[in-house]
Amino acid sequence: MASLPWNNELAAALTERKAAGRYRCPRIRTGQQGVNIVVDGRKVVSFCSNDYLGLAANSEISHAFIAAAEHEGVGSGAAHLLTGHSRFHQELELAIAEFTGQQRALLFSTGYMANLAVIDGLLDRGDTVIQDKLNHASLLDGGRISAAEQQRYLHADMSALERRLVASDSARKLIVSDGVFSMDGDIAPLAEMMNLAKQYQAGVFIDDAHGFGVLGEQGQGTIAHYQLEQKPILMATFGKAFGTAGAFVAADEEVIETLIQQARSYIYTTAQPAAVAAATLTSLKLVQQQSWRREKLASLIKQFRTGAQQLGLDLMPSDTPIQPIVIGDDKQAVALGQTLEQQGLLVGVIRPPTVPAGTARLRITLSASHSEQQVNQLLSALEVAHAH
Repeated sequence: MASLPWNNELAAALTERKAAGRYRCPRIRTGQQGVNIVVDGRKVVSFCSNDYLGLAANSEISHAFIAAAEHEGVGSGAAHLLTGHSRFHQELELAIAEFTGQQRALLFSTGYMANLAVIDGLLDRGDTVIQDKLNHASLLDGGRISAAEQQRYLHADMSALERRLVASDSARKLIVSDGVFSMDGDIAPLAEMMNLAKQYQAGVFIDDAHGFGVLGEQGQGTIAHYQLEQKPILMATFGKAFGTAGAFVAADEEVIETLIQQARSYIYTTAQPAAVAAATLTSLKLVQQQSWRREKLASLIKQFRTGAQQLGLDLMPSDTPIQPIVIGDDKQAVALGQTLEQQGLLVGVIRPPTVPAGTARLRITLSASHSEQQVNQLLSALEVAHAH
């Protein structure tokens, strides 16, 4: 017997998705994450990971992980509020609060869970959450599960945001935005956003998953990029530039304490392994000390953008490691991705519903581990593929 009485309908919907060129399948990587990887048994140069600083397979971080696992075991064995909160978790929360210049930090198992926690944990019926249209799915889901009214504004359009703020009669309003937008690579106009928030007495919550570690002199992210003194509530992940796993929320004492009491995705889940927190403490040290990683990344971004512009490719306005090339048609984007892969170059092919219809793109992500030669190799392959 089929698992569900409507299995046939599921099968038909899957067939339809395949025909539309929007079917997705996981790829199997063998060995370490990095630039030169083996995917589905084939060696490729990868331009589609979030390993922006090349720390995912760093031996110093791995050693910290192994040493802590040998000392603490692998499973944390409980939620943070029971006995799952190890001394490594505690140390990391204190270190992140200091690094971000915030009063407190709170660890989460994933960025998705952290985003749900903030929006659902801080807002209630009668409150309003105002989100950028291109925000990450987890932020939009946070708005959906919260009892607050959810509104959206046109991407990075501060006058559209102001209209939403003027029209809202809620006593509690929370403005929510990505710091660096994951599919476009552009940076939110945070300074203007903070000014509007002050003017209309709203809170601001920033998801800096793709800016943290990459932007700012020491890698503190989008807030440091704008050198803001007044700080929004910050969420960032460790699974991207930091090369480990998990996430945190950094904010004032009252906000963090409220999340500890009320955030369901913090309270009702097992804590991450202590070894992950231990590894992240080492990663934090490297992110701060090894600014050459950010400098090298910046020069590769410049090299790629200059080359792509000379080829007449349709680039988006991004100065971050996320460099999308807009193709438009779904099937054409898939075909281009396959052409590059045949030459041993792996790029992200992003299609709706992840991005709006008609904006399918190749999403190229750069890492400090790439060489100038590899970037040139990608540009040459794009030139040939684009010509065809």
